Amino acid sequence: MQTAIIALLAFTLGSTPFAVLVSHAMGLDDPRKYGSGNPGATNVLRSGNKKAAILTLIGDALKGVFAVLLVRAFAQTLGLNESDAAIAGLFAFLGHVFSVFLRFQGGKGVATAAGVLLAMSPAAGGLTLLTWLTIAASLRYSSAAALAAAVAAPALTWWLVPHRSWLLAVTAMSAVLIWRHKDNIARLLAGQESKLGSKKR
Repeated sequence: MQTAIIALLAFTLGSTPFAVLVSHAMGLDDPRKYGSGNPGATNVLRSGNKKAAILTLIGDALKGVFAVLLVRAFAQTLGLNESDAAIAGLFAFLGHVFSVFLRFQGGKGVATAAGVLLAMSPAAGGLTLLTWLTIAASLRYSSAAALAAAVAAPALTWWLVPHRSWLLAVTAMSAVLIWRHKDNIARLLAGQESKLGSKKR
C-alpha cells in the first residue's frame, strides 16, 4: 500500500504541466497548438520566448528532483528506502509523459528524467546531462541529444549507482523516452527534424 501511495503522489506531481501553465501565465500560445505540439521546454522555445522555455525546463526538472528527494527526506520516519525513491522518480517521469491533467497526453519527459537522474546521483545525472549538451551543441537537434542521453543513462547508472532498483527504473525511463521520440527518429532519418531555436509554425 505504501508503495502504491508513493507512486500515485509522484505521478500526480509529475503530471503538473509547466509548459502549459507557464505559457498561459506569460500570455503565450498553448504549446500543444504549434511546433511539435509537445508540452515541453524545447517546443516552448519555438514561441521565441526564452524565459518561458527556461522556466518550463526548470519546473519540469524539479518535478523529478522533488519526487526523489522527498522520499529520501522521509525515509527514516516512514521506513522508506532507495527502491521507494526509484519508484517515485519513475512515476514522476511517467506522470509527465502521461499527464492526468492533459488527458494523459504529456511531454516527452527529457527534463523530468534529467531531474530524477540528478537527484538519484549527481555524478550519473551530470554525465548524462553532459552527453545531452555535447550532442545538442554539436548537432543542434534536441531529439538526437535526448536519444543519446537515453542510451547513456542506463550504462552510467549501472556503473555509478549500486542499486538494482535504480537501474530498472532508469532503463524503463530510457525505453519510454526513446519510444516517445519515434516520430523524431523518423524525421531525423528523413532530414526533416527541426533544430533547436527554430520558430513555431
